[in-house]
Amino acid sequence: MSKLEYIWLDGYEPTQSLRSKTQIRSNFGGTLEDCPIWSFDGSSTEQADGADSDCLLKPVAIFPDKGRRDAFLVMTEVLNADGSPHASNGRATIEEDDDDYWFGFEQEYFLWDVMTDLPPGFPTGGFPRAQGPFYCSVGANNTFGRECVEEHLDICLDAGINLEGINAEVAAGQWEYQIFAKGAKRSGDEVWVARYLLERIGEKYGYAINLHPKPLGDTDWNGSGMHANFSNSVMRDSGDEAVFTKICEAFSGEIDRHISVYGADNDQRLTGAHETQAIDQFSYGISDRGASIRIPVGTIDDGWKGRLEDRRPASNADPYKVAAAIIKTCKEA
Repeated sequence: MSKLEYIWLDGYEPTQSLRSKTQIRSNFGGTLEDCPIWSFDGSSTEQADGADSDCLLKPVAIFPDKGRRDAFLVMTEVLNADGSPHASNGRATIEEDDDDYWFGFEQEYFLWDVMTDLPPGFPTGGFPRAQGPFYCSVGANNTFGRECVEEHLDICLDAGINLEGINAEVAAGQWEYQIFAKGAKRSGDEVWVARYLLERIGEKYGYAINLHPKPLGDTDWNGSGMHANFSNSVMRDSGDEAVFTKICEAFSGEIDRHISVYGADNDQRLTGAHETQAIDQFSYGISDRGASIRIPVGTIDDGWKGRLEDRRPASNADPYKVAAAIIKTCKEA
């Protein structure tokens, strides 16, 4: 007997939540094709009316779930009862998907202690030392939640998720992991399943996972982002500075397109301070972490071959929608 954990995004606005439920299958073949379409009660997830409540879960990716015996993680997208994409289905906004577009998402987040309602390392009724000692830190005075974070790293790798690294971030209890994939849909699938696993592992340690872009409010700490590194074959192979300039200029004329899908409450993070550009402005520059788009020095060193980093997406953004917007603007450049 096999356990199939069907994972989907609900219809809550402005930020969707993860949902999941388990199906038991006998003689399961272990492939995506062996995963049937399954229904659920959309009236309980803000995705349907009680009088017409059936929504469908279409499997789109499968991963081994090493945290449970004989189990698999099945990422799904939500369809209406007639098989059309549901309005909440961000994956369906990706109009064209192939391996030409590569994405690397840097997912920042806060662990959040459910007993204290604060990140680990924060004293009750106050704040820890100013940011600085916590970034890429080592030692019990500066590093909080490592056991949870390391377990998440291991289970993602065991699942075949291409998680390329982790590090402690600038605030106590704030962390980051990086995921790379070829293809917009695949990259989104892996980010969402990694988020699901982090939430599930956090349950064991008493941590919620806070993806708000500025959970500490108007304080002198950086917010949390999901920087989007992206490239296509022209960027990777041309060796032409003009290609990158043209793409950046195209982004400069589409601020609203991108900000509209780059996460709720992102205005609290994109203030022009704390390594950000203001939300209503656009800039790009080499190695500039205060720009909207950073041109990595590695791209220059490789002869203008490589990637760009859009630093604006918030930690709570939907990677499907972020990738869809980036591809659209690149194609128009």
